Formats: sequence, C-alpha cells, structure tokens
Amino acid sequence: MDDNQNGKTIGVVTTSRSDYGIYFPILKKIQESPFNLKLFVTGMHLSPEFDKTIDNITHDGFPIAETIEMLLSSDSPDAISKSMGLGIIAFSQCFTKKRPDILIVLGDRFEMYSAVIAALPYKIPIAHIHGGEITQGAIDDVIRHSITKHSHLHFVSTTEYARRVHQMGEEKWRIEVSGAPGLDNLNHIKLLNKKELEKLLNISFQGSPVIVTFHPVTLEYEHTEWQINELLSALANINKPIVFTSPNADTNGRIIINKINQFVNKSEDSFYIKNLGTQAFFSLMNIASVMIGNSSSGIIESASFKLPVINIGTRQKGRVKGKNVIDVDYKKESIAKAIKNAINPIFKKSLKNIDNPYGDGNAAERIIQKLNNTLFDQHFLNKRFQNIN
Repeated sequence: MDDNQNGKTIGVVTTSRSDYGIYFPILKKIQESPFNLKLFVTGMHLSPEFDKTIDNITHDGFPIAETIEMLLSSDSPDAISKSMGLGIIAFSQCFTKKRPDILIVLGDRFEMYSAVIAALPYKIPIAHIHGGEITQGAIDDVIRHSITKHSHLHFVSTTEYARRVHQMGEEKWRIEVSGAPGLDNLNHIKLLNKKELEKLLNISFQGSPVIVTFHPVTLEYEHTEWQINELLSALANINKPIVFTSPNADTNGRIIINKINQFVNKSEDSFYIKNLGTQAFFSLMNIASVMIGNSSSGIIESASFKLPVINIGTRQKGRVKGKNVIDVDYKKESIAKAIKNAINPIFKKSLKNIDNPYGDGNAAERIIQKLNNTLFDQHFLNKRFQNIN
C-alpha cells in the first residue's frame, strides 16, 4: 500500500446489527491496512430494546472510539426528528475530540445522516456505501440521495447505481462499483447446518423455516397497523415454522413488534429473535423455504442463496432485484398467493443458476484499494458538479 496513508484515520459510523454485518469485512480489511480505525457506535446498537448489539462489536474485538447516544425511547415522528437533532449535537462533540481523516457511512439511516451533517463544518470528507439506490416507500430515499451530495467517494453496488450517482452531478473518478460488501461475508463465514443452527438458537424447526422481516414503511406510517395485520393474516395458515426478526427503530416500529409478539404467543411454531447475528442469519437464509417482508437483505443477499423472496409493498420499490424476488402489494390475499407460488418446487428449481446482481463478494478489497489510492487533499475536498451533456 501507498506509504502516504500511514497514520491516516478512517472513521466508521455503525447504527445497528444490519449495517454492522455489512461493514464487517471492511472493518477487517481496515485493521490489516496502514489506516487507523475509529469506530463510532450509535443508534439501535446501544438500545436494550434492540438487544444492545454493541456487545457483538466488543465480542468481535473491534475497538470502539466513541458511543453516541441519540435515540429517544419513542418512535413517533416527533421523536425521530428530535433524535436526529440530538445525533448532530452528539457527533459534533465527538468530532471535536476525535476527528477522522475520512468518515465512512452506509446506506440511508437517519442516524447516519446526523453524523454526515455534523461532519460538514469540520471539513471531514465522506465515503458513502450503497448510494444511488431507490426505495420509494421510505424517507430513507431522500436521506440516501442527500448523503450522496455530501460525499466525496461513492462505493456503489451495481453499474445502474453508479450511473444514477453520476446523474446527480458526481464526478466519475469519485465513483467505484465495489459491489455489496455484505456478500463478502459469504466467502469467510462458516454456514451452520440445520442441527447446529437449532442448537445455537435453542429452536427445533419442524420443516424448512420461513424468515419474516417487516420494517415500517416510513412514508406510509399511518398504515403500519393495517399492513402488519395483513401480513400476519397471510401467515396464519402457512404450516411452516416462522422466524421473525426485529424491525428497525423507525416511525411506528413498536406497533410491528407488539403485533409480532401477539402472533408468536399464540403459535407454537413461530419465533421472534431480536438479533440473529450475521452467521446465524445467513445460515437461516441457507435452509429457509422462503423469505417474506420488505428488508434489503431480501433484495441484496438472498439471490446468493437461491432463496425465494416475497417483497411486500413500496419500501424497496426501485431497487435492482434478482429473479428470486416476487413483488406483491400489502393485501393478505396477494401475500398468500405469492407464498404458494414461492414455495412451489418449480419456482425454486428455476432459481438454480441465477446470479446475484450485487457483486462477487470482493467489495471490501475494492473499497480499501480506492481509499488507499486517494489523496485526502484540498482537491479531493473541493467537489465539482459534473454536468451531463
């Protein structure tokens, strides 16, 4: 690696179990490089309600530079807005003491946005992962594109997303098609077989399980209760073990959690697990019959497992999808019909040779190489809007 990066500090903002699993291979590569790592931990990681997943980071041996408390114990629009404001203040105080040479952020969470806004007056350059994507049903869409305009490097997962970032006026030399870093984990994590997974989770699956992850649709939060009720009604007679994972800390997320708990309490073959961790989650995807909900994992990672996915509603509308994804509306009849189609052996067989459009599992190497070959000087800091002729 280039000696001019010796002693440079890369800051990384992680907000939850989901982005931490994506970051993991990148964090490993940073530790192996001449760069110094400063990990800023915030959001759901610090909340007992979401299983306090900061403990996973500590267990994995990554040093934590700072914890940033910002989440209020409510999921109303008022609370989300106030949490963003608290995040800006807290990150500002943090950057005064521990200013990185560049800050890596991922995706579209409001906690990430607070860190990016706080970094602006400090002239901290931003490297953004998973920009250029579209999720029409969520406020995340606006946040993601705004982070793009704040950012100095863009690590996108497909050529389509690279085109879109360039369309937003970003210079081509700043854009790297890295692929999705979460797929790198498939090259390094040992997948557990069914018996090993059952032992780890203390669960006995009577058949191939169904994974359900349903997040609040933040541009439609007034309809959250109806949406989750329709989904649970469609699942009532599925006759397969169901594993629910936790929704994000978004507007009306607690409605979803409460409804899931009510469903699980009435079903002997349904389970709610707040925090699976990357190994258990991938292992579950590997043995599952179908994945249902509106999570990005159903769009990005699922194709690598040839796993049928039922993508509900508008939260992921606009994203590049593999042939394993079946899009449906929120109505229980539509979901039930899609479940029947997804578990049909003919559909499963049709996925045998599909490719994952999100890359080859070598994203972390490309990201570190680009960072190493980039000089963090005034030219890098002064962005130029790129007009498209």
